Amino acid sequence: MDFFRYDFGYSWPWNYGHLIACGIFLALAGLAWWREWPRPILGLASALVVWAFAGFLVTQLVIRFNLPIQLPTEAFLREASEPLYVLDVGAGSGRASVAMLRTRPEVRIMALDLYDGYFGIVGNTPERLFANAVVAGARDRIDATVGDMRAMPFDDLAFDAVISVAAIDHLRRADVERALVEVGRVLRPNGEFLLMVINPDIWTRLAYPFFLHHGYFGAATNHNFWQSSVSSAGFDIVEIGTRPATLYVLARKGARSAAVRP
Repeated sequence: MDFFRYDFGYSWPWNYGHLIACGIFLALAGLAWWREWPRPILGLASALVVWAFAGFLVTQLVIRFNLPIQLPTEAFLREASEPLYVLDVGAGSGRASVAMLRTRPEVRIMALDLYDGYFGIVGNTPERLFANAVVAGARDRIDATVGDMRAMPFDDLAFDAVISVAAIDHLRRADVERALVEVGRVLRPNGEFLLMVINPDIWTRLAYPFFLHHGYFGAATNHNFWQSSVSSAGFDIVEIGTRPATLYVLARKGARSAAVRP
């Protein structure tokens, strides 16, 4: 029932675009059958109907646009036994924040986002995030700040942990480095960092075969790029892996983490 409880605000092309395509291709297949068009046309239209419906299922059940994220590893803050201050970088409408609030009752969240421009969410505001936190029963454990992840408006060593989901990978490569250094700057010694980015795996390619995204045309290159980038920012890699449509890196702040902006 969570599908109907939360409102993460993803626009209709992301949520229901596949169903619209399914209807169009279904109508085309019906017309081809009725008019007795050549079988290859009917076959192609029918295949497109199957693809569009499969894409809809992937967006709703695998990528889960309308649900809180699923943490890809239980190792993130697994041993936390006291209140922790966690930064959600590029928090948007709160899919990652809500997941943390629900699964890690000891954390308090600071959500950081530009809250400006269009990144798939209609009405992307702190108020939408807070409304989702209310649904999760944890409004008292979250706050939000408007700011740029490349120049975060926080003091050094301000947070015990950082999470970022499908946000840093929207930056240009040069800005990725800036954002990761900023994560290291605001994170306390030995603090944990969970980075989740879009992975161009079979699920992503099935749902969005023409989607242009950072590293989209090479899963291995994508994997190596993020591991190298996180390590270069001064983090020690704890775990790296994949889940459907997601590549994740769990890291811990090492002695080399930068304390100033590049």
